Amino acid sequence: MIPQVFKEVIDLGDGREISIETGKLAKQAHGSVVVQSGKCMLLCTVVSNYKSADVDFLPLTVDYREKFAAAGRYPGGFFKREARPSDGEVLTMRLVDRVLRPLFPKDYHSETQVMIQLMSHDPEVMPDAMAGLAASAAIQLSDFPFECPISEARVGRVNGEFIVNPTRAQLEESDIDMMIGASADSVMMVEGEMDEISEEEMTEAIKFAHEAIKVQCAAQVALAEAFGKKEVREYEPERADEDLAKKIHDMAYDKVYAVAKAGSSKHERGAAFAEIKEEIIASFSEEEVEDFGELISKYYSKAEKAAVRDLTLNEGLRLDGRKTTDIRPIWCEVDYLPSTHGSSIFTRGETQALATVTLGTSREANQIDMPSYEGEERFYLHYNFPPFSTGEARPIRGTSRREVGHGNLAQRALKGMVPEDCPYTVRVVSEILESNGSSSMATVCAGTMAMMDAGVQLKKPVSGIAMGLISDADSGKYAVLSDILGDEDHLGDMDFKVTGTEDGITACQMDIKVKGLSYEILVNALKQARDGRLHILGKITDTIEAPNAEVKEHAPTMVTRRIPNEFIGALIGPGGKVIQELQKETETTIVINEDPVTEEGVVEILGVGSKGIDAVLAKIDALLFKPEVGSVYEVKAIKILDFGAVVEYTEAPGNEVLLHVSELAWERTENVSDVIKIGDVIDVKYFGVDPKTRKEKVSRKAILPKPEGWQPRPPRDNKGGGRDNRGRDNRGRDNRNRDNRRDDRKPREDKKED
Repeated sequence: MIPQVFKEVIDLGDGREISIETGKLAKQAHGSVVVQSGKCMLLCTVVSNYKSADVDFLPLTVDYREKFAAAGRYPGGFFKREARPSDGEVLTMRLVDRVLRPLFPKDYHSETQVMIQLMSHDPEVMPDAMAGLAASAAIQLSDFPFECPISEARVGRVNGEFIVNPTRAQLEESDIDMMIGASADSVMMVEGEMDEISEEEMTEAIKFAHEAIKVQCAAQVALAEAFGKKEVREYEPERADEDLAKKIHDMAYDKVYAVAKAGSSKHERGAAFAEIKEEIIASFSEEEVEDFGELISKYYSKAEKAAVRDLTLNEGLRLDGRKTTDIRPIWCEVDYLPSTHGSSIFTRGETQALATVTLGTSREANQIDMPSYEGEERFYLHYNFPPFSTGEARPIRGTSRREVGHGNLAQRALKGMVPEDCPYTVRVVSEILESNGSSSMATVCAGTMAMMDAGVQLKKPVSGIAMGLISDADSGKYAVLSDILGDEDHLGDMDFKVTGTEDGITACQMDIKVKGLSYEILVNALKQARDGRLHILGKITDTIEAPNAEVKEHAPTMVTRRIPNEFIGALIGPGGKVIQELQKETETTIVINEDPVTEEGVVEILGVGSKGIDAVLAKIDALLFKPEVGSVYEVKAIKILDFGAVVEYTEAPGNEVLLHVSELAWERTENVSDVIKIGDVIDVKYFGVDPKTRKEKVSRKAILPKPEGWQPRPPRDNKGGGRDNRGRDNRGRDNRNRDNRRDDRKPREDKKED
């Protein structure tokens, strides 16, 4: 039976389209769509259990995978099968999750899976920009309780013109790379990197993307209507008790407000809040606690959130006693670790990051091998968030999605300031040692200082700040919070992180939890973030004003040389023998790459100190040394032979040539050692390649004065000996037909058969 297919098409302009199709694939899923643009095809399926899980949160899993077959490639490694997700896939999962999760009901606790797969790849289409659209479209075809359709779009800007979902080639020319997630009426998520743009330019980019998203949301509604929108499933909601909620609010609100207004530290405040909660629980009987325990905790948290928010809106005060624009105390230090190539500590309030820098060759570049993209990163940043940073003990099970996301944000913030001609591969590692609010922004600041300490010539220092927003729709009041605490992160209506130089924004990440946030409030929040960012930047430059001019004594120095491609083989040697011995002798690392544009070899030499590097450069100079005909050069004798001496050019050690015995002196030389000995340094004249011997010719006698009365030797007379032109030897025998006579002989019979 031929399936009935339903399809909607979205026009992106410039002849590009996105189609959403359902009815053909994965029909046992609760919702499935194929989203296609060009040859790029994503299959998205969604399934949610009808029975609630025994948890107090939404167990939502968003999974995004790129199949290597989609690009006609094999997975790398020994086992030819896709394994754990790459960092790029994890980042796409996070982008989709952050937009979907808030739109499920808070009391919906069924296990839910959203699975997105790249099934066909198009080099001109970036699939991650369509993942959010695919996920939302599949949910619209299901019976999930989901508030409204959403979509995501990437926006770039080339030559001042905004582009929706640019190609990778366009993105390389763009000064903006932002992903925006939104519904038809509200922007919900923003993440991206920029080339030092202004707050107003960033807002215009968000507006532009939102207009495109509105069209994509309308297409989902049309598809669902054509397919036949399912009735929303019934599910068991959380138990509620309004009287209990009011009772706990009345018991907790004033006490929490007083503690919050006291402006205490994280641990003191936490202990005080815990004491209030225990007092409330103690006021109930054991039977009531057993019956309403979960509700008591839930309603206490609501009362605590309300009191803290009201304190900020009514009095402009925050949990730690700061005003809305205040930045926590900052102290910084560089060169803390003696053995690293660069290090720094950045501490802001109760958040602390220790950053290290390691310098290497192109061999240490981070290789990216995805079906949708192959390449390498010469600058990359890794972020580690151990449990002790928040005073917790919990299992460590590899790198979390959060660590991948935070590290990527910091990397995007800094990478534009690493100069294009930086010879090193630069790896930054941020170890979070304390955390109470925005460790990713502390990573940006610590990474900036560590690279400057390592001698990486950053174009400009970068700082970052985490901001929050608390608003009240009824009263119209709102407060933008600079440098938010961990507790303020989940209390507010928006949290956003902004990084940049003194001249503009380099990266951002926003999660907007309030509907219909006005662009006026967004611009005001971004401008307040700029003030805080510049304050932090001042603390950084007070600690280290500019990058160190040189790398540290124990850090490797990188020198690059370009050589013609025809000399690469000679430098490597048979089986790599020459380059391996050279690295061992000089204690350096040598990497050779070919530049396809200039058709030259790029030689990277990495070594501690100048001695080894100078030795490698001397070897390269010797390899490239080309004497000029008619010039005089100084040479050193390295070997004595019966027919001459092997000499090497002193300005190009290892570059050898034969000085024939006849070129030692004008007089006849019987013994070479009578004129020159091993180790002697003399001058010779270079004559180029001798047409008779087809070897390079040098002469000592050519630069010596002729002895008085010297006469050239008469030419040899061949009449009395040797072979004449008629083919006779010195005994008069005719050898012209000797070879022919040999050929006429009877072949020898083998004694044994083969």
